[in-house]
Amino acid sequence: MREGRVMRKTRETDITAAINLDGAGAVDLKSGIGFFDHMLELFAKHGLFDVDVLCDGDLSVDGHHSVEDIGIALGQAFAQAVGDKRGIARYGTASVPMDEALAIVTLDISARPLLVLQMEPLSGMVGAFDAQLLEEFLRAFATHAALTLHVQVPYGHNTHHIIEAVFKALGRALRQAVTIDPRVQGVPSSKGVL
Repeated sequence: MREGRVMRKTRETDITAAINLDGAGAVDLKSGIGFFDHMLELFAKHGLFDVDVLCDGDLSVDGHHSVEDIGIALGQAFAQAVGDKRGIARYGTASVPMDEALAIVTLDISARPLLVLQMEPLSGMVGAFDAQLLEEFLRAFATHAALTLHVQVPYGHNTHHIIEAVFKALGRALRQAVTIDPRVQGVPSSKGVL
């Protein structure tokens, strides 16, 4: 099993995050933000990852620290789980519709962290989740998972639908990228290292 587990404690958050890349979509999520837990569950279900997140954050301030720090910890756990990257497909792409919204995620497990986000800026709240925190989570996750991550939302107007489509597409693209391809010898790079 390819698994990663990270414990991260700051003055703002106390987080335990774990991921099993060869799971079945089982989750144990307690971020303190119901909508965010729902999005992480969709990420896990569509990626077929087992994901555990426990966060005690300063939600009396707002959700920013919790969401960003969960992105950091989950990204670090993902990097642990993917290990030396031997035999993985490396690249993944998924297009996911959610009613009127469409999200396209394309990524490379490259060790070159980058987020390219092409969508109309989000604002407002979905439950207790500030929609602007989608970008913060994606950036933190991509940086600490060492992904080149491109996310596009060409259209959509319901904020819930947009965010949901992004999390589902992220799970599906990562699932494709971490799949072991028996034809890949060693690390999938002409350089011999990622």
